[in-house]
Amino acid sequence: MPVKRPRSASRPEHPDDERVIIPAPRALPVAPPAKPVKAAYFNRELSWLAFNRRVLDQAQSERHPLLERVKFLAIFSSNLDEFFEIRVAGLIQQVDGEVAETSFDGLGAREQLRRIHSVVASLVESQYQCWHTQLVPALAREDIRFKSAPELTPGELRWVETYFREQVYPVLTPLAVDESHPFPQLGNKTLNIVVSLAAPDTPAAAAALVALLPVPRILPRLVRIDPAAAGPQQFIFLTEVIKLCAGAFFPGYEVRGAHAFRVTRNSELYIDDEESDNLLKKIEEELHQRRRGAAVRLEIENGVDDAIFTTLCEHLALSHEYVFRLEGPLNLLRLMSLGEIDRPDLKYPPFTPVNLSPLREPAHIFETLRSRDVLLHHPYDSFQPVVDFVEQAARDPQVFALKQTLYRTSGDSPVVRALMEASRNGKQVTALIELRARFDEANNIQWARQLEEAGVHVVYGLVSHKTHGKCSLVVRREDQALRHYAHLGTGNYNPGTARLYTDLSLFTARREIADDVAHLFNTLTGYSRSPSFQHLLVAPYTLQHRLLELIGRETDHAAAGRPGRILVKMNALVDKAVIDALYTASQAGVRIDLIIRGICCLVPGVRGLSENIRVRSLVGRFLEHARAFYFENHGAEPVLLAGSADWMPRNFLRRIEVVFPIVDPGHRRWMMDELFALELQDTENARELQADGGYLPVARAGGTPPFSAQNYFMASARQRTVAAEELA
Repeated sequence: MPVKRPRSASRPEHPDDERVIIPAPRALPVAPPAKPVKAAYFNRELSWLAFNRRVLDQAQSERHPLLERVKFLAIFSSNLDEFFEIRVAGLIQQVDGEVAETSFDGLGAREQLRRIHSVVASLVESQYQCWHTQLVPALAREDIRFKSAPELTPGELRWVETYFREQVYPVLTPLAVDESHPFPQLGNKTLNIVVSLAAPDTPAAAAALVALLPVPRILPRLVRIDPAAAGPQQFIFLTEVIKLCAGAFFPGYEVRGAHAFRVTRNSELYIDDEESDNLLKKIEEELHQRRRGAAVRLEIENGVDDAIFTTLCEHLALSHEYVFRLEGPLNLLRLMSLGEIDRPDLKYPPFTPVNLSPLREPAHIFETLRSRDVLLHHPYDSFQPVVDFVEQAARDPQVFALKQTLYRTSGDSPVVRALMEASRNGKQVTALIELRARFDEANNIQWARQLEEAGVHVVYGLVSHKTHGKCSLVVRREDQALRHYAHLGTGNYNPGTARLYTDLSLFTARREIADDVAHLFNTLTGYSRSPSFQHLLVAPYTLQHRLLELIGRETDHAAAGRPGRILVKMNALVDKAVIDALYTASQAGVRIDLIIRGICCLVPGVRGLSENIRVRSLVGRFLEHARAFYFENHGAEPVLLAGSADWMPRNFLRRIEVVFPIVDPGHRRWMMDELFALELQDTENARELQADGGYLPVARAGGTPPFSAQNYFMASARQRTVAAEELA
């Protein structure tokens, strides 16, 4: 990673080309309030919905290429699914269990659900308006068209009917719903068609028969109409195909109506570690139960008969506030498949991460790390050196042991393959796999079994704590002694998401850090009631306490008239103790900038409470995922940290998290001059949090073009590639 920054035409000029001055928050006179100011907090769930609204904003924004806007709409839909599966499900359980406890912002579960319903209803309306009034017409102008059944030409109708007979009819099973046919158990987020039927000689006023058509996930939800035909690409949703041809399943009956619906269920895993002798087996059992969790949302096409609607709600035990009648296709996540269309003009310009780090030659990785640390910024820097680090350790005859955490990884993981290769090569290999990584449990169970079959010692971490820290440790014999090499990151060991998420990777052979990593692995695989770490901040042991100390030190400096400064970049800020400490720091005069992509429960800009705190969120082409922290520490070296932890109770108390120091002077300058400085100058992807909970675009000086930190980092990576090619 370069310390010296190449010029970029997309970046405003600065008087000092080698150092960018980080702008301070708007400074207001700091005066003690006339009376104590009551702390204020944003609700966690409503703050998350505000984040998802910012995702929806990207789908509505014409500054993104058209097919990328469609992807943002799909991501919004996926996010909302998970919100209901986990967060809403938990609140419903609190209401059902008559739990009186309120969140620290003062709202009880019932009131939170009421507010959530109001916000979600507005979001869903905006979601479908975006699809119908913005994206569908824009796609049609690009010869990508969506058709409903009535819009099909005779030739298209014949093609669709043939497709139904050959591809759909054989795999669907109609299910009657009456006294002799109990209501079936419908899987979580599966597509279903409810069909209203009548015999031809039955009076129109007679009660209709009801049947269901569950649609297996194997069938594509978007159907390309006659792909061999010339002209525009035309699509029809699978639901339209099935509704059009539903009569084929019920010969002798008249189809009075057919409507698609979808049930979202509680998908949280409930596992008492102390009651589970075999965690892997218990999680497998819970995964099967997940498909049968309590219903928490019903999405159904508008126009369904009231009697059928009531029947569905009764069988699902859902009250109407958890039902959404939709004007359009269900599960817009399925629009993600449009990204496969070969239209580069409708997508982001291609970007290839650069592999120009000092570790680009795998054979010399350990030699390089003996002389220097290496810090990478993904996805601008390639993830390949992380893979090379593990693969080289697997093949190096001087490596004796390899230890690795795995939280989420790819379906065909080169890291996992390297661990298995290392074991087969006779090395001692330990993999600490988090089986409870949400929605990746089944994938991780599969990897655990394959690793065990290859002889890897697989460990599942500590009881009641998810292992979320990102660590890899290599033990290598050199000159009759053993030396440790470590990789520490802010993101997962997943080459796929490493091309989409912004993260930091530190490689080091510094003894003081690597020894702490070794101690951490021993703690996780053995027993240690109160482990101590000299340089790492590890949750649940030292992380929260140390962060509060660092915030407190800045507060003391400011209260004594010395400069106090805190910079934070992360995904979420929820922990009340930390928020209160930041409020106290602000009142003392500490200048605080928080770059928080998602949830933020801190209220900025309140005079006498948080007037020196500025909060911004960046949502753009890449998912901002890195966690990095700066404390000025006046009179001594500033403290610069990075790691796996957001500032949330779960990260501090219920997870194994690892935050590590940035020691190398060049890396420290880069984090200040580039990472923090440029993201605080972003005026394209950034939105600033207001005291009323709204997010507004960051104001630009008159005539100043928008500036995107992500675009700058991509331009910088391309310039490094060009420079390397010229030197070659």
